[in-house]
Amino acid sequence: MPRTAPPTAVPPAGPTARGGTGRERRYDIDLLRVLCTAAVVLVHASAEFLDAGHRATGVVGDSAGRFAVPAFFAMAGWAALVGSPVRGEAQLLTRLGRILRPMAVWTAVYLLWQQLYGPPLDGGAEEALRALFGSVEAAFHLWYLYTYVPLLLLLGVVVLVLHRRAAPRRSLLLLVAFAVAPVLAGDGRALTGLPLPAWDWKVSLSTLGYAVAGAALLAARRRGPRALWLAGAAVALVALTAYQLTVRQPAAYGSPAVAALTFAVLGAVGGVRVPDRARAVLERLSDASFGTYLVHLLFVLLLVGPVAEGLPHGFPAPVALAVTAVAAAALSFAASVLWGRLGMRRWLG
Repeated sequence: MPRTAPPTAVPPAGPTARGGTGRERRYDIDLLRVLCTAAVVLVHASAEFLDAGHRATGVVGDSAGRFAVPAFFAMAGWAALVGSPVRGEAQLLTRLGRILRPMAVWTAVYLLWQQLYGPPLDGGAEEALRALFGSVEAAFHLWYLYTYVPLLLLLGVVVLVLHRRAAPRRSLLLLVAFAVAPVLAGDGRALTGLPLPAWDWKVSLSTLGYAVAGAALLAARRRGPRALWLAGAAVALVALTAYQLTVRQPAAYGSPAVAALTFAVLGAVGGVRVPDRARAVLERLSDASFGTYLVHLLFVLLLVGPVAEGLPHGFPAPVALAVTAVAAAALSFAASVLWGRLGMRRWLG
C-alpha cells in the first residue's frame, strides 16, 4: 500500500477536553478534536486520489487537512500541561496504557488485513516485529502514536518532577530507554550485521514546539478577533496549497506554511462557545475520536481507493473526494461510537 503523503493521526484517549478537578469541560477543545479527526480522514482520502493521479485534487485536500497533526500535538500539550496534568506516576502510566492497548490491537488487525486483502507482506512475523520499533506499512497511519506516546511521557515526567516534586522512577527509566534506544539499535546493526529496524519512538523539536506553543495559545484568555484568525487561516491555506503544488509535496509538518495554518486554526476554534443543545453529541464524537482514527483507514481503503482509481480526470475528482471522505469519516465515527456503547473502548480505542 504505497502512499504519496505521510499519514496524519489523532490524539488518543489520554487527557481529554475536561480539565482538572473542578474545571468545566472545554467544548471548544472537543470541537477541535472532531474537526481534526475529520481532517485526518480527508488527508488519507486525498492520498488515495494522489496515488490515482488526481494531483491537483489530492494536493488541495491534503493542504486543507495538514493542520491536524500539529493541532493534535498542541492539544496534547494543553492537556498535559494545563487542562489535565498528571497527579502521580500511576496516572501517567495508566494514560500510556490506554493508548498502547488499542494500538497493539489495531496493529494486529491491519497486519491481518494486509495479509488477507492487500499486496502480500515480505513476512508477517518480521512485519509484526518491526511494529515494536516503529510504524509498519500495513498500519502506516499509526506512526503518530510512536511520537505521541514519548511526548506524553516526557511532558508527564516534567510535570511530576517540577510541579509535583515527585520522583517517578519507572517513568524516568522508561524515558531514558526511549532516549538511548535509537543509538542502541544503530549499534546493534553495526555489531551484528542484522537488518534491525530503526527506532521510531521519538519526539522532534518541532513536535515539542507545537505542544508548548499550542498549550499557551489554547490556555490564553484572550486570542484576538476570531475573524482575523479565520482570515489568517484562509491566507495560510492558499499559501500552503501553492507551496505543495510548486515546491514540495507533502509539506513537512514543521514548515512555516503548515505552522501558520495550524496556529490560525487553533486561534479561530479556541474559545468558541458551543450551544448547549449540541454539547452532548459533540462530547460523544470527541470521546470516539481515538477509535475513529484507528479504524478509519479501513473505510478509506474500501471506499475511497476504488473510487479514485476508477474516476476520470477533471471536475468529478473534487466532488468525489468530498463525498467519499465524508462517507468514510461518518462510518468511522459511527463504528467508534458503537463499540464505545458496547464497552469495548478499552481495547478498540
